[in-house]
Amino acid sequence: MKRLKWLGLLAALSIPQAQAINQEIRALFQPDSSSPDKTAFVNQTPNSGYCATYPRECAVHGMFSIELPVRFRSTRYLGATDWAAVKAPAEWRRLNVINSQTQETQTLEIRITGMGSKYVLYKPAVQIAGGANALEGHRRLWKDDSWVHGIPAPCRYSGVGEYGDDYFRFFWKTPEPTHCFKLPAYFISWMYFDKLDFAYELRTPNPLNMSTGRYTGSTTYTLGPGGDFDMGKLFEPDDGGLTLDFVLDVQHTLKVDIPPGGNKIVLEPQGGWQRWLDSGRKPVRLYRDQIFHISASSKFSMRLECEYSLGWGSGCAILDRESGFAGPVDVSVSLPDGLTDSAGQPVRRKLLGREATGSFQPARYVDRKPGTLHFDIGEKDTDWLINNAKGRPYRGNITVIWDSEPG
Repeated sequence: MKRLKWLGLLAALSIPQAQAINQEIRALFQPDSSSPDKTAFVNQTPNSGYCATYPRECAVHGMFSIELPVRFRSTRYLGATDWAAVKAPAEWRRLNVINSQTQETQTLEIRITGMGSKYVLYKPAVQIAGGANALEGHRRLWKDDSWVHGIPAPCRYSGVGEYGDDYFRFFWKTPEPTHCFKLPAYFISWMYFDKLDFAYELRTPNPLNMSTGRYTGSTTYTLGPGGDFDMGKLFEPDDGGLTLDFVLDVQHTLKVDIPPGGNKIVLEPQGGWQRWLDSGRKPVRLYRDQIFHISASSKFSMRLECEYSLGWGSGCAILDRESGFAGPVDVSVSLPDGLTDSAGQPVRRKLLGREATGSFQPARYVDRKPGTLHFDIGEKDTDWLINNAKGRPYRGNITVIWDSEPG
């Protein structure tokens, strides 16, 4: 929790067990003064697999990828009516992430946008299907061409194709959560898919609506025939489940700058005292406006701490320390555009008290924008204070608190 005060004088990847695999996905929100309009999480998870090889392709489409050491082995031979396949959980999946300190809950969404691997044959493709070279062997091995040129619907080409004598690396875009089938043109005694490579997209919550801290949550996908990640009914994975552990790290800014000398406030009538003395009239109001500059990316509240207060009202007071006479001072705040009250309205002369006032909410990251503290003594109290001043000043300390965790 960040609490700011103004005092004024008035005057990684792990495998915990054999049948499950865990992967952490981490994202960070940290306001950037050079780009205040950017209020989104930045994925901090290093790319591996497809997006590590083709970073531009992924950057254009807002994708990230992870390659995991999962192997899908054929349980028997593949004949002419058997098939291999690619099926990924391409639908949006929702999960909750929770701030363990505040118990706040937010919703995160993920979908798998591509899936690939590297199939490895029991012997070179040309020895199974013939052909003048390795590429021709792989193309002849499957009906409808290779795993790059003959991609079955609804999967789509992604640009990846890498091969050797007995292996072929591929990656397909997966717009739908359904099987994309490949049928062998020749008898294949056995084969396996080495590693699971998948691309994903995230929909993260609005960090401006979140408190500072870490939000964590998990979702689990099944692997294997009939599961979320499926390479075909004849291919069994050596891990049965994949758990994605999400960590959203929110690092908000709340900073207030008061100009030099701004902690010494002198309450005066409009136009200064001399104008009223020359006219022979009493002023009807004493006031002072104090500018401050605020940077904020999260909700906050404001309240007062008073050296002196009266038996009524929620504000502070100033005091003649010799006579004990005192009068109330109203303190209100006007905030810059981009900061609103809880109803979404602009904040103009919002009265502050000794209890928290708020919360105030940024519609966007506000970077060092000017706000105003208004100090006022109304007509009735101004008249009373002047009549009882006896030539002595009224003084008092008022502390204005900006609290990043409004209660």
